[in-house]
Amino acid sequence: MAPGILYVTMQPKPELPFEQFEDWYNNEHGPLRLRLSFCENGFRYRATDLDGPGKGQHEWMAIYDLDDMDKLNGDEYLKLRGPPVQTQREVDIRPYLDINRRNFDLLSDRKTDDYQPVERIGGEDAGNVMVHVAFTVKPDQDPEEIGRWYDEEHTAMLQKVPGWRRTRRFKTSSIEKSQVTEYLALHEYAPKNGLAGPEFVAATTTPWAHKVNNEVIASKHRRVYSHYYTFGPAPRHLSSITNWSSPATLTRTLSTTPSILESYITTPDGARINYHLTGSSSPTAPVVLCLPSILSHHSIYSSFTSHLLSKHPHLRVLRYNTRGRTSSLGTTTPITLQTLTSDALSLLDALRIPSVALAIGVSLGGVTVLNLGLKHPSRVPVFLACDTNAKAPPSNPKAWGERIAMAEADASAASTTTGAYGGPSEDAFVATVEKGDKVVGEELAEATVRRWFVKESYDGGELEARVKEVKEMVRSNSLEGFKGSVRALYEYDITAELEGCKARGEFLVGAGDGVLPEGMKKMAAQLGDGKGGKGVKCTVVEGAGHLPMVERPEEVAQAVIKMLES
Repeated sequence: MAPGILYVTMQPKPELPFEQFEDWYNNEHGPLRLRLSFCENGFRYRATDLDGPGKGQHEWMAIYDLDDMDKLNGDEYLKLRGPPVQTQREVDIRPYLDINRRNFDLLSDRKTDDYQPVERIGGEDAGNVMVHVAFTVKPDQDPEEIGRWYDEEHTAMLQKVPGWRRTRRFKTSSIEKSQVTEYLALHEYAPKNGLAGPEFVAATTTPWAHKVNNEVIASKHRRVYSHYYTFGPAPRHLSSITNWSSPATLTRTLSTTPSILESYITTPDGARINYHLTGSSSPTAPVVLCLPSILSHHSIYSSFTSHLLSKHPHLRVLRYNTRGRTSSLGTTTPITLQTLTSDALSLLDALRIPSVALAIGVSLGGVTVLNLGLKHPSRVPVFLACDTNAKAPPSNPKAWGERIAMAEADASAASTTTGAYGGPSEDAFVATVEKGDKVVGEELAEATVRRWFVKESYDGGELEARVKEVKEMVRSNSLEGFKGSVRALYEYDITAELEGCKARGEFLVGAGDGVLPEGMKKMAAQLGDGKGGKGVKCTVVEGAGHLPMVERPEEVAQAVIKMLES
């Protein structure tokens, strides 16, 4: 089991539009490699030496750290290089790319004591310069001489160069079966460095360096690159995307205004979480994170999203289906509030979002964003928790147990009918269950929406159409997913943490949501205001029940806007 790198340089041909190259690379090719179990990270670099020694050579370089080079010959990787995972788009783009792909085994790694990995969340901000030095050795010379030079002199002298961060040495991987061994040194520096300074000159002009370069090395190749992009296991590139879909990888992009990207992450315990990203194409645009209730779909935020982005198009909106929407539940048992909180952080990590501008959630999603704000204020510094409790009501296990029984007894739960929001569909983007598995069914769906929405919403018009959409969301939810995720509602209590809240939070509740308005006003009075005081705003939305973002999306969007602008 030898660790190493997959090292690729490439040059797009002039006929390939740059936007298509970026869309394919950032949303398809790179993320698929970051989903490999043995791939630790992945980066894109851009050459900065094209006006000098690098003139006429490849402009782009990608590097992936792998914990076991042998796995590049295994099925997990090889399936990426053929259908159905390799899409027709990739097949069509390949002839327009000049590619040099190489594999290297790691020989040594030295770095500063305070080295910060480039792949850390937020690491892009620090920048990174990569100096590539590749060479071969004369047939009559000992390659170990180069290793001794690096280990005993050269790297120690490079460490004195201002901005030096790391030096790694590699050689052609054993999986290459190559007749010629190439040696590669990768030196990392801060953007502000001393590469042209006296320390660097001293490191490269010693008698030993002269001997190695003139007597041992047969050929030498040096390039200089600057960090351009860090891949994650979740695609996130919204700029100039095309209409494209890959059912095999559950990823699609829509060139709407604004652009939309839909894909998924896999949590550490194996649950699949589907997400929807839209809004500004800027990779650093502020993010509003939206969590739905149990039994619903992230589309309950559709109208809210439209209202929000019409006023603040500089935002990105990230919505996702929480664990339990589908039958992909993972291995964690029982599912708890902490499980769902960790899922949100896993999603932010996969999309490389250091912190959100605001998180909004409703019901179980509401207490999840509350918990995020309480426990992770650096990731969720602002939140709006809707129609929720800080403590599970004692009646919850019985009430939800009865709802599970209702769904299990409903003959329609075995229906093969597929709606817009799920079911046993052949469409991978819609399916919530496998064939033969059950959905929640009509009976619980009808009872749920009657409980969730105020009677005025049954107006025979637009509002009632929204209610019917939500009913279809509930009906098509995986029954097993519901039974697993509802356990998070049985028992939790974070009331003792409210007063010490370091994030800036507020509450919002539908006026028609039973006793919740009064309970949430009391909760608002207990919550720390993030400034050492206590007591925050609780907005009561008239004409709304349990899902105000469905019945009164504009009012909810306005509440979010006020929080963002304050």
